[in-house]
Amino acid sequence: MIKSEALKTEIIAVGSELLSPFFQDSNSLYVTNRLNDLGIEVSFKTIIGDEENSIRQTFEIALKRSDLIIAMGGLGPTRDDLTRETLSKTIDKALIFHQDILNNIKQRFKNRGLSMPPVNTKQAYILENAEVIENPNGTAPGQWIETDGRIIILLPGPPHELYPIIDDFIIPKLQKHCRHFSARCVLKIAGLTESKIESLITDAYSNNPAVETNTLAYPGQIEIHIKAHSSVSHEEALSLLQEQEHKFSDILKENIFSNSGEELEEVVGRLLRSHKKTLAAAESCTGGLLSHRITNIPGSSDYYLEGSVVYSNEAKIRQLSVPEEKITRYGAVSKEVAASMARGIMKKSNADFGLSVTGIAGPGGGTPDKPVGLVFIGLAWHEGVSVTKNIFLGQRDIVKFQSSQKALDMLRRFLLRDRKK
Repeated sequence: MIKSEALKTEIIAVGSELLSPFFQDSNSLYVTNRLNDLGIEVSFKTIIGDEENSIRQTFEIALKRSDLIIAMGGLGPTRDDLTRETLSKTIDKALIFHQDILNNIKQRFKNRGLSMPPVNTKQAYILENAEVIENPNGTAPGQWIETDGRIIILLPGPPHELYPIIDDFIIPKLQKHCRHFSARCVLKIAGLTESKIESLITDAYSNNPAVETNTLAYPGQIEIHIKAHSSVSHEEALSLLQEQEHKFSDILKENIFSNSGEELEEVVGRLLRSHKKTLAAAESCTGGLLSHRITNIPGSSDYYLEGSVVYSNEAKIRQLSVPEEKITRYGAVSKEVAASMARGIMKKSNADFGLSVTGIAGPGGGTPDKPVGLVFIGLAWHEGVSVTKNIFLGQRDIVKFQSSQKALDMLRRFLLRDRKK
């Protein structure tokens, strides 16, 4: 029986591509997140290339310092897939051929109208006494090896193969070993700075060492991560978590837009659907990012009617009927033009709401009166229009994202107030 709170856990990501600037090791983040659900904290993470000496040295170090080792990648059919072979040599366990695994691999190819290349045969070799982990989405099975009081888990690298194995096999199996229970939640907040949030909740932190709280800042969003632990039951951990969550929620109120992992565009979509309202957007400096985020949610056609990217002044005039004299007098980046854009797209689409964004994303184009990061965001409804003036800091992509975030949050808050009436 593993005591997860004392379990030294290590993740090894194998793949030369992960050491290049073109690929990111997102697998480790996913695995860490799922391990944390069990109260298992990761002590070490290592990324190594497809080179035998590097893999061997990494395993040797891991075996000296870790109790649970999860290695991802290097189980494929090619010459540079060396994880199983190298581990076999490192822990002196033979590779045993499994005919049933080879038959399954051949069947996968046959189902696609193909014959299996001979190189795939190496994937049918499993370390001596290892438990085979089925891979329904690929040809490389995983392996669960217990040796000298340690657990070594070999898993395929492609995320669409790895994630189901983690969720369906690894986590349930580790759960049986663990005596530790934990519960987690993330409070996502928009409209407040990190320092403002800290000043509001500073007296609400729990003094119980079983409750952990961390605050993380992202462009346009602050997250409070709460974890609670118990050696008794998951119910006790959940009770501790909810007590802390309620304290923060009572203080931060509607500034919290999610406590269940939802992104802001999901929350806005759910509110629009429940209100039976529709939306359209007019974008200048965000260049379609706002519409992309909204339409990235399945079912968004229920409430999102259309979007217009009106980057030039002529497009604002032609597509949204923004008065030319307003642009001449106030400039394209102004509250007046933002208001006209929001009203224009609402009328054009016959939507219940119109959102607009116009600003200077940078890095050039700013002036002393209108600096880089100045963004006006408009929200129109049939009875009126509201515009906010914002100064966003950061590079171009960050300014664009914060602008879309602010626009969504404006609409969210309006819908919440409307629901309370």
